[in-house]
Amino acid sequence: MRKKLTFPNFVIALAIAAIFAAIALPSYAAYARKSARAEAMSFIVDAAFREQAHFASRQAYAGSLAVLGVVVPPALADKYTLAVVATQAPKQAFTIKATAVGDQAGDACPVLTVDSAGRRWPVSCW
Repeated sequence: MRKKLTFPNFVIALAIAAIFAAIALPSYAAYARKSARAEAMSFIVDAAFREQAHFASRQAYAGSLAVLGVVVPPALADKYTLAVVATQAPKQAFTIKATAVGDQAGDACPVLTVDSAGRRWPVSCW
C-alpha cells in the first residue's frame, strides 16, 4: 500500500528546502563575488603590464585602457568600473583602479588598485 503525501508532510519538506536555500544562497553569492574579484585582479594586473610595455616603447604612460588596446569584458564591466590615471610630471606614474558596482560592492574588497611601482591595495585582498 502506498502512502499519500499529506499537507503536513509537504509543509515540512518545503521548510527543509527553504532552510537549505537560506544557507546555500549567501554562500553562493559570496563565492560569485570572490570569483569576480579574481577576474578584476587579473584584468588590472594585465593592464599594468601593458602600461609598462607602453612606457618602454613610448616613454610615457597611457591615460586610458583604450590607448592600451584593452577592452573590458562585458561580464567584468557589469561588476566593476575601471579607471586609469597617468601622470607625466613631475614623476611619470600610473594607477589602475577597479571599483565594484552593484551587488559586487558588497564584496570584502570593493576597490582594487595597482600602481606603476607594483604596489597593490588593499594588501589583504591580494
